[in-house]
Amino acid sequence: MTTSASPAMSTPTTRAAQRKLWPVIGAVVLVAVLGFFGYRAIAPANAAPPATFTLLSGQKISTADLKGKVYLVNFWATSCTTCVKEMPEMVRTYDKFKGKGLEFVAVAMSYDPPMYVMNYAQTRQLPFKVAMDSDGAAAKAFGEVQLTPTTFVIDKDGHILKRYVGEPEWDALHKLLDDALAKAV
Repeated sequence: MTTSASPAMSTPTTRAAQRKLWPVIGAVVLVAVLGFFGYRAIAPANAAPPATFTLLSGQKISTADLKGKVYLVNFWATSCTTCVKEMPEMVRTYDKFKGKGLEFVAVAMSYDPPMYVMNYAQTRQLPFKVAMDSDGAAAKAFGEVQLTPTTFVIDKDGHILKRYVGEPEWDALHKLLDDALAKAV
């Protein structure tokens, strides 16, 4: 009767070969991880997605229409206490930078009742464009935005410079806007 070695059994030679293989596998994984993060660090910024906003006036404006300008897209809701709290500072930010070419679109979330949004915009005399995202398409295009407020800073080339979830750190936002507005197209 002939017996053969079971594949589950390993010899000292096989174990030694496996031990030598682990550093190689570790090095490959390390190179892949470093390569990924290195690429992310030098790769161009994410482009703003194609999206169309329907303003309260009924007019439509798209991210393509805004290319060549620095702009903010602020997803908000009238029921969001942080959104309501930050809105006066958003108005001050817009007022400070509009003379330098800043555009601003405040996008009300799909669950926000249109009458609430219109009332809020009129009673607060919001000086920038206010849009309704009735079907949620804009929020979806910008990466499935669900948390409010979420604000995107987009440069003249249409690249997203920064995404804020929650209230921005205002001095840092103003510095970012100054730098972006100072750059030539």
